[in-house]
Amino acid sequence: MKVRTNLSKVVLTIVLLGGSLGLHAEDYDSLQSYNYFFLEGVRQQEMGNLTAAFDLLRHARDLNPNAPEVYYLLAPYYVDLKDDTRSRAYYERAATLDPENSSYIEKLGQLYVSQKDYPNAINAYEKLYALNKARVDVLQILYQLYGSQNEFQQMINVLNRIEVLEGSSEQISLSKMQIYEQMGEKRKEYDELKSLVDSHPLDLNYKVMFGNWLLQNGKKKEAVKLYRNVLKEEPTNALAKLSLLDYYRTIGDQATVDVITQELLQSPKTEKETKIALLRQVISSNQQANVSDSAEVMKLFSQALSVPQTDADILMMKAAYMSLKKMPKTEINRVYEQAIDVEPDNSRARIALIQNIWDTGDYDKVIAICRPAQEYNPEEMVFYYFQGMAQYQKHENDAALQTFRKGVSQIKADSNPDVVSDFYALMGEILHEKGRLAESFQAYDSCLQWKPDNIAAMNNYAYYLSEANKDLPKAEQLSYKTIKAEPNNSTFLDTYAWILFQQKRYEEAKIYIDQAIRSDSTLTGVVKEHAGDIYAMTGDIDKALEFWQQSLKGGNQSAVLKKKIQLKKYVAK
Repeated sequence: MKVRTNLSKVVLTIVLLGGSLGLHAEDYDSLQSYNYFFLEGVRQQEMGNLTAAFDLLRHARDLNPNAPEVYYLLAPYYVDLKDDTRSRAYYERAATLDPENSSYIEKLGQLYVSQKDYPNAINAYEKLYALNKARVDVLQILYQLYGSQNEFQQMINVLNRIEVLEGSSEQISLSKMQIYEQMGEKRKEYDELKSLVDSHPLDLNYKVMFGNWLLQNGKKKEAVKLYRNVLKEEPTNALAKLSLLDYYRTIGDQATVDVITQELLQSPKTEKETKIALLRQVISSNQQANVSDSAEVMKLFSQALSVPQTDADILMMKAAYMSLKKMPKTEINRVYEQAIDVEPDNSRARIALIQNIWDTGDYDKVIAICRPAQEYNPEEMVFYYFQGMAQYQKHENDAALQTFRKGVSQIKADSNPDVVSDFYALMGEILHEKGRLAESFQAYDSCLQWKPDNIAAMNNYAYYLSEANKDLPKAEQLSYKTIKAEPNNSTFLDTYAWILFQQKRYEEAKIYIDQAIRSDSTLTGVVKEHAGDIYAMTGDIDKALEFWQQSLKGGNQSAVLKKKIQLKKYVAK
């Protein structure tokens, strides 16, 4: 049983009455008994002995059925027992017996709300407000409750009461206007907005708001006049221009729409969000109308970008639009470069630029983009990844390894496992090429800790173990996982076959090398040499020679291979 009553908020009115008040001895004894059981129940409840507390409080109730505090403390027990009827009755009883106790009334109001009994909740909160007319929080709840019942006039009354306590505000006026609109009280809606404008003569935005209301209610000439008056006072007022834009759009005056759009886009006073919204609106309209010509939109982007930019958002939007329209990547890249000039720490622009450049093979440029990015975004591992990969592609293995080590130093518990795993896999590859096998194998272990299903790395690790003739059971286990994941991958099948060969399990190895041959007719020279080795060790030297010859013709100029052909037998390295 879990009781949620906060005892510190309970007002205990327990008065030990003496004989001077005329109590009979039995009444005095009864009150003393009530006090004992009630207070003991409270003590047990505070100690967490809820079952004992429940029994003691019920006995106290039986001794004094007119004590409000005992009903208030018992009600939460019935809430926990899912006895909604009794919990409600007890809260109501407490509030009835002590109608001036705000804690009792507030708790009862909360119960009514939880049971969606909004009419009774309203009565409870109105009583609560009557006890303390300075409580704005109670009025806010009443506002919501009256709204749930569509009692619009009562909502207005509550707003008036809030206004008395807090003074007039834009939010109150707007709320009143919304209610008057729902009530169909146009005149009152007008008066409320007019009052807001008159009380804030220097705030032109209220005048624009008033103009918008006039426009929506068919008073177009008055609205346009008001917009123009605002623009006389403040020629760069974006809200007034946007409202005029909507007006001219509705009457089909496209020429004026274009002029105002250009003014808004080129004005430094127009907020960036407004410019982006205008651009999106035009793009969306063109798409809905199946307009394929992007010239209009590109012209608008040029207008928006004709003023200095504080960030790269509009440039990024332009690049995204150009990508959507499949414009040349060289042109899109120029926009990304502009975005980086404006906002050097914009990682999205750099990553998009790198991805576009990567396919061209310009690895020097990739490296040039990545290096400063690591200063602006040191935690963004993708820049170490691309730089290291570019260096690796250029066969600058030492530089690549150094870059990957820098990237690894940025790894955190929440780093992307795919990226981290690939980091370690590439480090393992480079270290293997450099002959640093122990470090290479450590890197592969780290790789698979971050991503246990990185099967490409798993295959390489298994093959390198088999080449070194180290930990072959582990190599076999890793390789077997790869062929379970991709049973027709000839590279994976060859690795598994070679590991079996290294363990002298030649007949098993032949099964898997045959599968590799069937899966891919364009096998590499190394795989064909492996096939020859396996066939040789299973006694089929003619077939072995056939595979060795194919490997030699395929470009494998290994001295060991030539020796196998010459001696017509398997020769270990």
